[in-house]
Amino acid sequence: MTFHTARPRPHQPGRTSLTTVVTALSAVFATVLAMIAGAGAAAAAPSHIVYNTKVDDQQVTLTVYSASMDKNIPVTVLVPRNRNRPSPTLYLLNGAGGGEDGAQWDQRTKYKQYFAKENVYVVTPIGGAFSYYTDWQKDDPQLGRNKWTTFLTKELPPLIESTFNTSKVRGIAGISMAGTSVLGLAIAAPRLYRAVAGFSGCARTSDPLGQEYIKTVIGLRGDADVTNMWGPLDGPGWKANDPYLNAGKLRGTGTKVYLTAGTGLPGPYDRFDNPRVEGSPLVFADLIVQGGLIEAAVNKCTREVAARLRALKVPLDLRLRPNGTHSWDYWESDLKATWPKLRVDLGA
Repeated sequence: MTFHTARPRPHQPGRTSLTTVVTALSAVFATVLAMIAGAGAAAAAPSHIVYNTKVDDQQVTLTVYSASMDKNIPVTVLVPRNRNRPSPTLYLLNGAGGGEDGAQWDQRTKYKQYFAKENVYVVTPIGGAFSYYTDWQKDDPQLGRNKWTTFLTKELPPLIESTFNTSKVRGIAGISMAGTSVLGLAIAAPRLYRAVAGFSGCARTSDPLGQEYIKTVIGLRGDADVTNMWGPLDGPGWKANDPYLNAGKLRGTGTKVYLTAGTGLPGPYDRFDNPRVEGSPLVFADLIVQGGLIEAAVNKCTREVAARLRALKVPLDLRLRPNGTHSWDYWESDLKATWPKLRVDLGA
C-alpha cells in the first residue's frame, strides 16, 4: 500500500480563509461593543457641576448637570458671612414658575441683603416651572422631564457639600407651589433636612380641593397634562405623594416643620400704592381677587395639615396671619419671621 503526502492547496485569489473571516468579524464586533459601551457611559454621566461663576462677593451661580433629567440647571448660592468655618445649607425654592419667569427670591425680595450677615449657604435652583418639584411618572410634551425629587435629595446636596465648606446640616423652605413640595421632599428623604418651612402651600394633594389647586397650577398655568405627574387623579400615585396622608413618615426623624398662611383678606401690603401693583387696576384686582381666593384655600389646607402633624406629634410651628393675599410681600415677611427659628434649628 502506498501512502501519498498531501500537498498544500495553492492560494486562490478572491477566496478568504474561515480563520480570516472570523478574525475580521471579531474585530468588528469588538469595535461595535466598545462604541455602545462608550455611548452608554456618556449617557450615564453622573451629575456634576459644569460651571461655577462668581456673581459678587456674596453670590455664585452654579450650572449643574442633572443625570436624572439629562440637562443643565442654574443654581444660585448665597455664601455665608464667615466662610472659614462650616455652615449649614438652606434650600430656598421658588413658586409655580420655578424662577424661570422672573418671580424669584432674587428679583422679588431683598433676601440677599437679609442673609448678608448670616452664616448659612442659601441654595436656590432656577427651574422646575409647574413641576411641583417632584419626580413625574412620564415626560410631558410641554414641561419635558421632571425628576426634581431625585435632583434635590440625591444629586444636588453632595455637589453642594463637596464644593462648599458646609456643616452638612440642611433645611428647606418654599413658597406657594413649593410650599407643598418641601413637605413632600422631606417625606421622600427622611432625616435629610433638620427643618422644613412651607409658606402658603396646600399640602393636601389627593383630596378634591388639593387636586383642583394643582390642576390650576399645572394645567391652566403650565399647559401640561396633570396625569403625567402622578398618574390618574384617582390612582395610587396621588395618595403616595400626599404629604397629608404620609406625614407619619416625619415622626421620629427630628425634623421640625414650619407652616404659614394668610386668610385672603386684604392686609397691609394689599394697597393700590404698593410698588408691585405698578399703578395698574388690573394688577391690583388680580392681587385682591385671585390672590385672596388662593390664599383662602391655602389657609384651609394649612390648618388641616397642621392638625394632622400635631396629632402625629411631629414638631410644628404654625403662623396664621389674620389677613394677607397670595403674594411676595407676605412671603418675604414669613421668611424674616421664620429664619431666626431656622437659624437655631440648623446651628447657624
